[in-house]
Amino acid sequence: MKYHKLSFLVTITGLIIAYFWGEKVRPGGGIVALFLTAVLAVLEVSLSFDNAVVNAVRLQKMSPIWQRRFLTWGMLIAVFGMRLVFPIVIVAIFAGVGVFEVINLAFTNPEKYSYYLHESHAAIAAFGGIFLLMLFLSFIFNRAKKIHWIAIIEEKLIKLGKLEGIEIIIALSALYTAQNFVEPSEKLSVMLAGISGLIVYLLIDGLVKLLEIEQEAGALSGVVKQGGFMSFLYLEIIDASFSFDGVIGAFAVSKDIVIISVGLTIGAMFVRSFTIMLVEEKTLAKYIYLEHGAHWAIGALAFIMLYSTFAHIPEVITGLIGAGFIGASYVSSVFFNNRTYATSSKTS
Repeated sequence: MKYHKLSFLVTITGLIIAYFWGEKVRPGGGIVALFLTAVLAVLEVSLSFDNAVVNAVRLQKMSPIWQRRFLTWGMLIAVFGMRLVFPIVIVAIFAGVGVFEVINLAFTNPEKYSYYLHESHAAIAAFGGIFLLMLFLSFIFNRAKKIHWIAIIEEKLIKLGKLEGIEIIIALSALYTAQNFVEPSEKLSVMLAGISGLIVYLLIDGLVKLLEIEQEAGALSGVVKQGGFMSFLYLEIIDASFSFDGVIGAFAVSKDIVIISVGLTIGAMFVRSFTIMLVEEKTLAKYIYLEHGAHWAIGALAFIMLYSTFAHIPEVITGLIGAGFIGASYVSSVFFNNRTYATSSKTS
């Protein structure tokens, strides 16, 4: 409970805002606004819990000061940047209108704002899908990984990982396949966005690894700071890839930008508090397959995002798939711990 105190405070505040906003928009609309806000918060948590696990994995390797910065500055960027400002900027770019006009649309004509947002979905989904796919493939093909969750699959994939550049080959093949099904007018934007996602991943991941090597070699403190910043940037881009899917899905629940912002903010707060809990309680060390489950969920989300460039998949399915992988990996970890304890008891 101690990790979620601020999240519950934000939840109570957000629900109060939602209620009075609902009453202002339409007399008697407060209860409906409360319900929609709660649904959006749950949707955000279900879509982003695997994000919390991946964040925790990276945070464990960061210095305490950059951990605090991610959980403070990162929170502001996640809520206001990725879930409010980012969609507005995207709409402005793709609709060819000014940012202030888009903000006005968001509050006065949410249907048109939603239309523009959906029009830009294919390119953004291609960028996020390829970025997340590379994250998943890099984990799966990592030959230094000693623990395997779905061993029958992962052990074979590790062997395939000996082929240099296999992650890039698969990612580009997936992107090429997806663009064959999109509208002709969107093919170029989807390809360019997907390739951009690939380049951004390779650039940031390469810089993070380079700075980590220099840090381990005893380089100067400035390198440590740079490494912390690159990891911070890395996590924010991952969060952006997750959050846009949630923003798009939010418009299927409500067209009211205030209700959407409040609901997603509540969800984002709980994702952050879950991240803190995972790090401080060393949960990933206690449940060894959680990291695997999160990456499999990310892999599924990546393919779903690429598929969504030309066809719609209900957000509830996306959330259930992610929750399914996380839940299954948690149960597998519990069984593993029980077997290990039983074995050690017999031998002692």
